[in-house]
Amino acid sequence: MPILTGTNLTLSFGERDILKGVSLTLEPGEKIGVVGRNGTGKSTLLKILGGLVKADAGDVSASQGVRIGYLQQNPSLDPSDTLRGTAARAFEIVDKLQSQLDEIFHAMGDAQGERLEKLLREQERIEKSIEAAGGYYNDHKVDQILHGLGFTDEQFDIRVRDLSGGQKSRVALGRLLLENPGVLLLDEPTNHLDVQGREWLETFLSEEYPGAVILISHDRYLLDRVVSRIVEVEDGRIIEYPGNYQAFRKQRVERRITMLRAWEKQQTMFKREEAYIRQYKAGQRAKQAKGRESKLERAKEAALERPVELSDIKLNLPKAERTGDIVIAARDLSKRYDDKVLFHDLGVHVERGQRWGIIGPNGAGKTTLVRCLLGEIEPDAGSIKLGAKLAVGYFSQTRDDLDPEKTVYRHIQDTVRKATDERVMMSEQDARNLAGAFLFSGREQEKQLGVMSGGEQARAVLAGLLASAKNVLVLDEPTNHLDIQACERLEDTLARTHENPMTGEKTSGDFDGTIILISHDRALIDAVCDHILVLDGEGGAEVFSGTYSEWKITQAERGASSNEPRKQSQMVEPPKPIVQQKKIQEAPKSRFSWMPLDKIEQRMSDLGIEIRTLDADLGGTEIWTDYEKANALSEKRDELQAELDELETEWLRKSE
Repeated sequence: MPILTGTNLTLSFGERDILKGVSLTLEPGEKIGVVGRNGTGKSTLLKILGGLVKADAGDVSASQGVRIGYLQQNPSLDPSDTLRGTAARAFEIVDKLQSQLDEIFHAMGDAQGERLEKLLREQERIEKSIEAAGGYYNDHKVDQILHGLGFTDEQFDIRVRDLSGGQKSRVALGRLLLENPGVLLLDEPTNHLDVQGREWLETFLSEEYPGAVILISHDRYLLDRVVSRIVEVEDGRIIEYPGNYQAFRKQRVERRITMLRAWEKQQTMFKREEAYIRQYKAGQRAKQAKGRESKLERAKEAALERPVELSDIKLNLPKAERTGDIVIAARDLSKRYDDKVLFHDLGVHVERGQRWGIIGPNGAGKTTLVRCLLGEIEPDAGSIKLGAKLAVGYFSQTRDDLDPEKTVYRHIQDTVRKATDERVMMSEQDARNLAGAFLFSGREQEKQLGVMSGGEQARAVLAGLLASAKNVLVLDEPTNHLDIQACERLEDTLARTHENPMTGEKTSGDFDGTIILISHDRALIDAVCDHILVLDGEGGAEVFSGTYSEWKITQAERGASSNEPRKQSQMVEPPKPIVQQKKIQEAPKSRFSWMPLDKIEQRMSDLGIEIRTLDADLGGTEIWTDYEKANALSEKRDELQAELDELETEWLRKSE
């Protein structure tokens, strides 16, 4: 029997239909994912099911005694309460029930007969309610949930008024999880969670929480692991797909192919009718032609739209000038704010064409590191050198430089013009085509940037960056305000390889330059990046040569065997006292002082290839069954790395 049901739900805002008679049932323990474009009514559907919004028509019913918990985007919290106190308020209901139970125990002292039987039944009912509300041992549960969501013990006594918006959202999520309702309605619960927090939430929902869940999220890994059914909200209606998100993607492609065939069939009919009208408009069949023309006009008003995902999405991006082999070379970087060390003695060596993903807890210094590498912030110590012929496109988390009166295609045109010093003028049609590739329909392309949502503005900025011939993209949380379709569109553009949804054929991605990506979107990082830089939030860092999934496997292997040799990754030790910035020019001359700069760059590139080949060999489990061979390869890698370090120092000196 369903635990929650919405039947024939209809809602309109003015002349706009948000929901058109949709129905949804939720079974006990079932977990459903809700996806769809921004603005299609996903959040509205959840609010109706949670009783926060009343539908114009239709009914919502829940099983008797079932509590429904809803995660609001802007939670209402007591500003004078502490962080931990706010989370602990989840157990106020338990405290009230315990008080009622104490009164019953007191009344049992002199109760007899039917009165005692009634009190015993009431005792059983309240004890079941206490168990359903989370039971006892609450202090341990509060700490466990808050730690899982990324809070430290030192933060527990911070007042709510002093928390950031993201921290307030996280503590509200923690309180809701502690309340342990029978149904959880979660609207983008990962918005302010880092990678570790998202993984913890996945485990909690999939393995620990026994209740039912309806979840809106653009985190594809979360949907894959947690849900068993996907509901897509589209044009006021819902389409249901069994399985997780990966299963949904395959089924949606099949559905889109069917829609494409229907669109093509309709276009063929339109052309046939237009040909008939042209042929007979002035002849004996003019009356028939006139009638068919009126009918055709009505049909075109309600015409099908070509499915966006199945349009030709291979972009012809302008080619940027080729950079040097070395894009960024940073040595011994250190940065702290007050008493917090963000990173210490960190080395970053980015070569042309590499894709680096930077991950870590909120506040670990990811954005600060990127701004140091770009020269926007001075590090406390260390040296940074940028390679030759760099054209950097930087996507930041702020949109202060957008002209609110420009349309999308005009923004793209102006971005290209400025980036090329007015040497390139993109045509309106080319700009509109690019806007369409980033999911702006014809009508949406006429909207001004100032009235667009955060996600729409982000898509417009990304389209402009990609059109402006950049050979280095630095992207700071580009998917924060994007829906799933937009995330997939960005992933297709930046991915190392791209799979055609219709044919399954794999081709290279649309962008062939260098990428530095800060993101909590694990699917995006996995598809795009071949190097991972992990900041631990305590001043330490890890540089890993490989994809996110490969790094996770390595992490699991380390956990299983702490004595296993470290293969591809390089650990940077946590904080030591900050030292004065080193002056490369004062270093003694090396054995490579005679080499010209171009020869140094070529040798560094060759060494990089050799080291990556050795890393691949050392990354396999079979190599470690022959310790002599493994040790020989490890020693060779160390020698090559030492030579590369020495060459890099010489390259930095000669680049002065």
